[in-house]
Amino acid sequence: MGEEGKPVAALVLRHHERLDGSGYHRYAKAPDLSPAARVLAAAEAFQSAREARPHRAALSDVAAATKLRNAVRDGKLCSEAVEAVLTSGGQASRRGTAERLSGLTPREIEVLRLIAAGQTAKEAARQLDIAPKTADNHIQSLYSKIGVKTRAGAALYALERGLVQHGMSAA
Repeated sequence: MGEEGKPVAALVLRHHERLDGSGYHRYAKAPDLSPAARVLAAAEAFQSAREARPHRAALSDVAAATKLRNAVRDGKLCSEAVEAVLTSGGQASRRGTAERLSGLTPREIEVLRLIAAGQTAKEAARQLDIAPKTADNHIQSLYSKIGVKTRAGAALYALERGLVQHGMSAA
């Protein structure tokens, strides 16, 4: 393979990676996944869900979209990548989530999901591969944006908006 093919090969090898590190084959986490790798992972997941497998029937486009959005909620796939793939696949767009979420940044949404699921700031920082102080700054910023003063208020906000499931705990 020539030098020009190496970046493409590196991208293709990330098609099963997940933001939380649960993918394979390198178990890469969010900071290691480029926007292109995130889109590729979402596209592969959408297409695979719509194909029959020995262990299950093919999912409808709507069911496949639901499966991908659940993976976003669970912190496995990038919301922007999933919505881009689903929109190009003919599904109704849910873009603008951050605007509907009081202007939270994608990183603040990731932090909110983790703390709402019961993780401490240090645990969230470790999972996102950021400094604990950075996680705390994100927490203070998102508290201000969503108008809460406590973790319980943030958890309720996240639960009401479908960012976490009732009864979900930190893994």
